[in-house]
Amino acid sequence: MKMKTTLTTLCCAVLACTAFATTANAAKIGVSMPTQSLQRWNQDGRNLEKQLQQAGHNVELYYAGDNDIPTQVSQIENLISANCDVLVVAPIDGGSLTQALQGAKDKGIPVVSYDRLIMNSDAISYYATFDNYKVGQIQGNYLVDALKLKDAGTEPKNIELFTGSIDDNNVNFFFGGAIDVLKPYIDSGKLVVKSGQVKKEQVATLNWSTEEAQKRMENLISSAGYGPDGTRLDAVYSSNDSVANGITNALVSAGYTAENFPIVTGQDCDKPSVKNMKRGLQTMSIFKDTRVLADKVVEMVNAIVNKTEVPVNDTKTYNNGTGVIPSFLCTPIVVTKDNLKEALVDSGYYKEKEIK
Repeated sequence: MKMKTTLTTLCCAVLACTAFATTANAAKIGVSMPTQSLQRWNQDGRNLEKQLQQAGHNVELYYAGDNDIPTQVSQIENLISANCDVLVVAPIDGGSLTQALQGAKDKGIPVVSYDRLIMNSDAISYYATFDNYKVGQIQGNYLVDALKLKDAGTEPKNIELFTGSIDDNNVNFFFGGAIDVLKPYIDSGKLVVKSGQVKKEQVATLNWSTEEAQKRMENLISSAGYGPDGTRLDAVYSSNDSVANGITNALVSAGYTAENFPIVTGQDCDKPSVKNMKRGLQTMSIFKDTRVLADKVVEMVNAIVNKTEVPVNDTKTYNNGTGVIPSFLCTPIVVTKDNLKEALVDSGYYKEKEIK
């Protein structure tokens, strides 16, 4: 009941904030999203466009194909040439936009870095995201509790680790938060990584690709002999759902079923992962309500346009190489099969038929 009350209150707050976000100063807002090939970014783009338009702004929304960096660079240059009043950019590669965004700085166009921090550019004015280090900590602590690692009598558990694309700065926080929680148990032998792959570079997944994650999991199953009738695999840490889906595909192909499935973490509550949770083929996912993030970005944009104080709640954590970027961090929520209806359907994020 507590979860339901919290989520209902959150949704009402989103609607209320959006209603009051309307500004008398309409502006041209350029929005650059990294890809249309992942459900999460389609939703982010749609939510942001809708809420900015409701606030009275003109919006130019671009997706950079299938994570194509030259396309995103070109689109951002076009938005700058079109003299947008504010740019909102979710980068493919956090370090690839320095030159392109110099044009925004030269023209005095404020840039809001969206969810992923743009690195090594002094053109960035603000950053809006979820508390990504906390996301990793939540995932790590979930595994600690589910595997009963704090219990003195618990035998060592086997785990493998997966994170996302090494060029996504968020990986440093997702994986960093999780490994800070899990490393003491790895060091003590309570958690065993049979592959020996524990460094970020070793467990990264290019472009957060489901296919790449599946290939790596298949290789780990083969090399370590994991299987229902082979070496026991107790858990797989995955930073997000697109990676978790690849892991799940490989585990199902290896003969795992809902009755003996390893604990698998995730993030984003993508539809395939929500369906997998209902079937017992993924254990949890972190819900990052894109409506909340979009609403906060609209508040930021309105404040920039109206030259009022921009809402931030973190001025220490996110240094992009040119200095600390004032940020707003939204709060993530744990979703499992036990509360997914309340979190995702009752809140209006999905319709029941979408996740059957």
